[in-house]
Amino acid sequence: MCGIRTGPLQTCAVSSDEDTTVLPLRGGASATLVRRRAAANDRGAILYVHGFADYFFQEHVAEHYTARGYDFYAVDLRGYGRSLRDGEVPNYTTDMAVYFEEIDAAIAKVREEHSRVVLMGHSTGGLTTSLWAHERRSSELIDALVLNSPWLDVVEPPFLRRVVKLVGRLAPKAKIRANLGDAYGAAIHNSRNGEWDFDLRWKPLAGFPVLAGWIRAVLIAQEKVQKGLDVRVPVLVLHSDKSMLNAREWSEDVSRADAVLDVEGMRRWGPKIGSSVKVVEIKAGMHDLFLSPEPVRAAALAEVDAFLETA
Repeated sequence: MCGIRTGPLQTCAVSSDEDTTVLPLRGGASATLVRRRAAANDRGAILYVHGFADYFFQEHVAEHYTARGYDFYAVDLRGYGRSLRDGEVPNYTTDMAVYFEEIDAAIAKVREEHSRVVLMGHSTGGLTTSLWAHERRSSELIDALVLNSPWLDVVEPPFLRRVVKLVGRLAPKAKIRANLGDAYGAAIHNSRNGEWDFDLRWKPLAGFPVLAGWIRAVLIAQEKVQKGLDVRVPVLVLHSDKSMLNAREWSEDVSRADAVLDVEGMRRWGPKIGSSVKVVEIKAGMHDLFLSPEPVRAAALAEVDAFLETA
């Protein structure tokens, strides 16, 4: 795995069947594309886009799909994970559309070898990929869109949303929250109550500070979804059956619910993404459904498998 970069762009080998390639972007920025090849590829490729305070570490998901004949790719967006540079504000943007550049670059790289491409987004990545698929709807670049707990709404009332958007415009680096709290992080990391090992520099248990300009960008993006998008490929929206927001500390219940986002927003706005949207509830699912304890994560992956058979 490549470490945090402070020097030139690079490509580095990860293992015999996985490699990482830097995608140069405008203005000196860069993103990082990870690839794991299937032993026998006959189904095309999947490209995964992570959420906020996140990066791609879900190797079991890559293994699941390479075993089924897909080459699996994941992009760490600029300012995230493998793409984070010293001195950068982690995970920060004032416009979600800025990430279209690296999705474009990643898709172009994937399509050098594959004619069938499935785009998969988690949380904020689900919001961004939905908007990207809408903007690129006439280009026939992807064949299906899979959303794992996409962030399509917030629970705050309209007045507070307007205030936050104003602050985000006037003082974009103002801190709205110091962090996200560590209840969810404690539910997934193997140093606490979870199963998973990930780099705490890139994904701290409590996340990164929530800055006003970033949350304004999220709210503007969500408003576009809520007005209705025109994604023209089959879409699968997966979400938990319940939320447990504002948990102050880990409990067993945190490991059986979405402790980050309100699933009602996914139920309400998921169907607005396109003309062919399937919304599926995963009982006792965590925020990242693919990190849920077994047998829940197997159920989530099975729903994706079934969807891809017909998409």
